[in-house]
Amino acid sequence: MNNQKIISREEWLEIRKAHLEKEKAFTLQKDQLSRDRRELPWVRVEKEYVFDGPNGKETLEQLFEGRSQLIVYHFMFGPNEKEGCKSCSFWADNFNGAIVHLNHRDITMIAVSKAGLSTLEEYKKRMGWRFKWVSSFSNDFNRDYKVSFTKEEIEKGEKLYNFGTVEAPHDEAHGISVFYKNEQGEVFHTYSTYSRGLDMVNSAYQYMDLVPKGRGNEEDLSYSMAWVQRHDSYNY
Repeated sequence: MNNQKIISREEWLEIRKAHLEKEKAFTLQKDQLSRDRRELPWVRVEKEYVFDGPNGKETLEQLFEGRSQLIVYHFMFGPNEKEGCKSCSFWADNFNGAIVHLNHRDITMIAVSKAGLSTLEEYKKRMGWRFKWVSSFSNDFNRDYKVSFTKEEIEKGEKLYNFGTVEAPHDEAHGISVFYKNEQGEVFHTYSTYSRGLDMVNSAYQYMDLVPKGRGNEEDLSYSMAWVQRHDSYNY
C-alpha cells in the first residue's frame, strides 16, 4: 500500500472514467449471464422430501409458502455438531434484511441443514437470525443436491462437489439450490451453485472488493476464509 501512485484529481478522473467503461462492460456481461442462467432447462423433482421445521413436518412443496420460487441455502451444520459452520454463518448474516424484499418478488428463501431442529433453533437464537431454517436429517435432500458426503467418500479422499470431483476433507459442504413450483403444484430444480459461486450473494465481500486492501491477505492464510469468525466471536 505504501507504493501506491499518487496523482492529481484531474488525472484521477480520467483514469477512473476509463475504468468505468470496464465496469459497465462487466455489468452487461453479468446481465447476459443472468439471462442465460434463467434460460437453463429444468429437472422435475420426483422424490418427496419431508423436513423438520418450526411448523412441524413439511414437504419441499410446502416450503414455498404459497410462492412460486424457492431459494435454499445449504448451510454446513452436521448432525453431530453444536455450532454452524463459520463461513456459512458469515453468509447467513446477509439473510435477515433481504428475505422480506425477496418475499415481495414471489421468492421464499430458507436454510437447510442436517443438524436436528432443536440444535438449529438454539444456534439461530444465539446468532439473532430470523430466517426459516429446517432440518433434512431424516431425508436424502443433502445427498441428492451434493452437499453431504458418505463415510466411504471421505475415507476415499474425494467427493462429487461443484459438478466435479474434489478432495473430501469434510462430510458437509455449502451451496445454493433454486426451485420453481408451477400452478399444478409440480416442483422443478432450476439451478444450483457451490463454492465461489456463492460470492455474488455475500454483500460483505462485495464491499471488501471496493476498498484498497480488498479481501486482505486471504491468499496468505491456510485457506481463504480462515480469518472469518462467527459475529459474536470476534475480539474487538
